[in-house]
Amino acid sequence: MPPIPGSGLAKGLAVTLRTMTKRTVTAQYPDVQPELPPRTRGVIGLFEENCTVCMLCARECPDWCIYIDSHKETVPPAAPGGRERSRNVLDRFAIDFALCMYCGICIEVCPFDALFWSPEFEYAETDIHELTHERDKLREWMWTVPEPPALDPGAEEPKEIAAARKTADKLQAQETQAAEEARAAREAEQARPGRTPEGEGQE
Repeated sequence: MPPIPGSGLAKGLAVTLRTMTKRTVTAQYPDVQPELPPRTRGVIGLFEENCTVCMLCARECPDWCIYIDSHKETVPPAAPGGRERSRNVLDRFAIDFALCMYCGICIEVCPFDALFWSPEFEYAETDIHELTHERDKLREWMWTVPEPPALDPGAEEPKEIAAARKTADKLQAQETQAAEEARAAREAEQARPGRTPEGEGQE
């Protein structure tokens, strides 16, 4: 059966009339800021103090949008007679957000917790070259990173804390055992037959 002429227009007008009677849900951005989830993937913040210039994030990035420069410095020995050590010093840490696809691999592979997701998203530029943000800007975004969610009460203890606790308990047990052995040795010395008390036999 051929369609009735004008039926498509009537359907469109019916949809328009139904929509006009409903309350609008449009967010008037930028006058009204959106309510984002707490772990929104906005931009990447850099906590520079934790970065050891291991280059793992740059090597694992599938877009090759992380640029890192560094140099080596010699650190004097911590104690007299020790040897000098060399360490990497970060000179440049930049991310090209024109290439970044927000996969989060760099954050996942960072072994020292130097990269974090920030919910900030207002960083548009008129020039694409200005989307390469240096470490100063990445550090500013670091302070907008939300607190991590609390651990589940029934979750296992983190392995780092468990290892530290195990080492501390072992050292405490060794100290306690050494104190017990020393006390037992003193008691045995005092109870030894034929032992001359201090001060006896002296004129």
